[in-house]
Amino acid sequence: MSGSQSTGVRLRQAVLVARDLEPAFERLRDALGLGEPFRDPGVGLFGLQNVVCALGEDFLEIVSPTQEGTPAGRHLERRGNGGYMLIFQLDDLAGARERAQRLGLRTVWSIDLDDISASHLHPADLGGTIVSIDRPLPPESWRWGGPDWIGRAGEGAPGRLAGVTVRVPDPEAIAAGWAEVLGLEPDGTMLRLDRDQYVTFEQGDEGLAEIAVEMPGGPAAPLAFGTARVVRV
Repeated sequence: MSGSQSTGVRLRQAVLVARDLEPAFERLRDALGLGEPFRDPGVGLFGLQNVVCALGEDFLEIVSPTQEGTPAGRHLERRGNGGYMLIFQLDDLAGARERAQRLGLRTVWSIDLDDISASHLHPADLGGTIVSIDRPLPPESWRWGGPDWIGRAGEGAPGRLAGVTVRVPDPEAIAAGWAEVLGLEPDGTMLRLDRDQYVTFEQGDEGLAEIAVEMPGGPAAPLAFGTARVVRV
C-alpha cells in the first residue's frame, strides 16, 4: 500500500460465473482487451470449465458448469450470472488457516503443492462469497494462471485488479469477520490490502457485486455481468 506498512494480503484473482462460457468471455475480452485465456483442465474436478485471463500480475476468471449438481450450478439457479469467488494471496497462509479453524469456518477444498497452497472457505460461514486463501512460491508465480505462471511470473495484458465490492446483510460485521481471517484491521466496511487494493462491503442481496480494474485508457462504461458488473477505473 502506498505510504503504509504492508498487510501481507493482496487480491490476486476475481471469479465470475456464467451459464454460457464462450459468449460471456467474448464480452469480457472485448470490453477489457484481454489476451488469450488459459483453460484449466483441473476445474473439471468441480464439474466446471473455465477461462483465466492475466491482467498484469492479477487474474480474471469465468467458470461455467459442465454437469448437474455443482455449487456453481446451484449459484446460477439462485442468482444467475454474476460474481462467484475471490482468491487472496497471503504471506501467512498458515496463520489464516489457523484463524479460520478457530472461528469454526468450514474448508470446502484444500491443497498443498510445491509451488502453491490454497484453502476455499465456505461462503455460508464467512459471508458474501466464496473466499480462497492462497500462498504461491515464489510469490510472483500463480499456478491457477497456467503453465507460464508455474514457479515464475508470466505476462498479462496491461492492467490490474483495483478492488471489489461485496453485498452482504450486515456490512460491518462481515467486514470484521473477513478481516480476522485475513489478518487485517477493518476500516468500517472496507478492507485495505497491499498494492492499494480494497474490498468494500455494502448492504444488499449477498454476493460479489463489482470488480474494479485499472486499464490503460482510464475509465469506461461498466460492463454488466448478470448480478455483478466489471468497472474500469
